Amino acid sequence: MSDNLLLDKQLCFRLYSLNKLMCRLYAPVLKELALTYPQYLVMMVLWQYKAGISVKNLGIKLDLDSGTLSPLLKRMETQQLLKRERQKKDERVVIIKLTQKGIDLRQAAEHIPAKMFAVTGFSPEKLQSLNVELDRLIENISD
Repeated sequence: MSDNLLLDKQLCFRLYSLNKLMCRLYAPVLKELALTYPQYLVMMVLWQYKAGISVKNLGIKLDLDSGTLSPLLKRMETQQLLKRERQKKDERVVIIKLTQKGIDLRQAAEHIPAKMFAVTGFSPEKLQSLNVELDRLIENISD
C-alpha cells in the first residue's frame, strides 16, 4: 500500500503551514503599524510605484481579484494611507497613489524585512536560493 496520501508527504500542506506561520509572525509587527498582511503587501507595491499604479495592475501584481482588492483599498483610503483617482483620459481606469501618511509609513516599516529574515535561521544565500526555487515552482504550475 502506497503512503503517497500521507499528510507529511504533501508539498501543498507544507506551503499552507508555512503561509499560516508567516502570517502569525507578521501580525504583531504589522499591528504596530495598524496594517494587516494584505495591506502591507499593497503598501510595498505602492512604495515601489511612487507615481501610482492602476487597480488592475495592482491586482495582477498581488494576484488579487477586484472583489478582494476593492474593499481592501477602501479601508486603506479610510485610514488615509492612499487615494483612488480616476484617470482623466480614461475614467474607467482607477489609479492608486499614496498619501503623505502612506509615504511616511515606509520609514516605520523599514525594519520589518530584517526582522522577518532573522527568524528564518537561513543565510542570505540560502534564502535567495529558496526564493529562486519558489519562483520556479510558481512559474511551473501557473496557467
